[in-house]
Amino acid sequence: MIGKLDQALGFHQTALRIRAQRQELIAANIANADTPNFKAKDVDFASAFKQALSGAAANPAASGSALNQTASGHMAAQPLVDALNAGYPGGVQFRGEMQGSVDGNTVDMDVERNQFADNAVRYEASLVMLNGQLKKLMSAIQGQ
Repeated sequence: MIGKLDQALGFHQTALRIRAQRQELIAANIANADTPNFKAKDVDFASAFKQALSGAAANPAASGSALNQTASGHMAAQPLVDALNAGYPGGVQFRGEMQGSVDGNTVDMDVERNQFADNAVRYEASLVMLNGQLKKLMSAIQGQ
């Protein structure tokens, strides 16, 4: 039964997790709008979602970041975790510079506000869909 629930709700769980992580990145961009040389970051939701659903995010070997031990005398190495990409399926990308800045900051507040609002609306939509799915499951369980 748990496997069926995971299967039914895993899609929305993954979407919500990635949307929440993306919202944190966009909020950090807004918070650092006046920080010299700060580079705006974002996550490509579509590729991150596809990678998370395929399981590549949890499996370093699938993403090509695993280290190979080529001789028995070599020490077994753990893959390095890129602090920028840690916990972000699909990886964090730097947002392209829209308008030149004297201090090297690439945050465009209009773009950030737009992305923040868009991501928030999509997060809310995912919650509404998840809530509807849970109501259907509860109705089926209760036999109504």
